[in-house]
Formats: sequence, structure tokens, C-alpha cells
Amino acid sequence: MLFEQSQQLLNKAIAFATNATVNVNIAVCDAGGNLCAFQRMDGSPLGSVDIAQKKARSAVLFGAPTEALGQLVREQQLDSFEQTNEGLILFAGGEPVFHQGQLIGGVGISGGSAAEDKMIALAAIDQAGFTPAGATDEV
Repeated sequence: MLFEQSQQLLNKAIAFATNATVNVNIAVCDAGGNLCAFQRMDGSPLGSVDIAQKKARSAVLFGAPTEALGQLVREQQLDSFEQTNEGLILFAGGEPVFHQGQLIGGVGISGGSAAEDKMIALAAIDQAGFTPAGATDEV
């Protein structure tokens, strides 16, 4: 993910969260799971800093939303799965980001409810012109 792309995702997430009056932490990772942009909004929970970063990284490592990973772990009874890869997050708010069919990174949002975090992540991806998991950006 290019610097400009990570900043665009970050800015779209901030705008959407501000409009929704939800103070969150926003992390953006590149396709290797490396943090490339981060913002902690005023009033967001301090404990959510780490969670946002792990949500973004978890989504990248498996190319899937963190909520879907959690569902898979529960259905398949994959005990201790979340303890792999230096800690994974298995609830909503982490989304992989695709561009022209390629995984380019991930975004992790933490600080609101799981539903709010997911909504902000998906809105940022959409408004930045990228594609979330399971969608196609082909015309």
C-alpha cells in the first residue's frame, strides 16, 4: 500500500467516525501486515490502540474480515488460534483492503462497538475507492 493510499483510508475513517460521533483508533497496514498509518482520535480508549493495530494485521494475514475469522474459529473449534502470529483479533472491525483484485493492506478500527468499528472500516474502504473482502472491483 502506498503512503497516499494509507493516508486516504485514514482520513476517510476519521471523517466517517467524526460524523458518527464515535471516537476510535484507526490503523492501516500494508500487504505485509506492517503498520503504515495510525491515528488515535481524542477520547478513544487507550486499550483500543493495540486492538486496532491487531485488527488491521489480522485482516491482512488471512485476507479476511476479523469477524469472519472469529466465526471460523468458533465453528471449527480452533482452540488458541488467536494466540498465533503475535496475537490475532477475532471480532468485527478489521477489514482487508483490495485494489484491482490484489490485497494491498488492511484497516483496523477500535473504540466503538463491534458494529460501529466494522461500519467505519467498510465506509473508509468504500469512500477511498477500494474494495472490501468478498466484493469485486471489476467493471
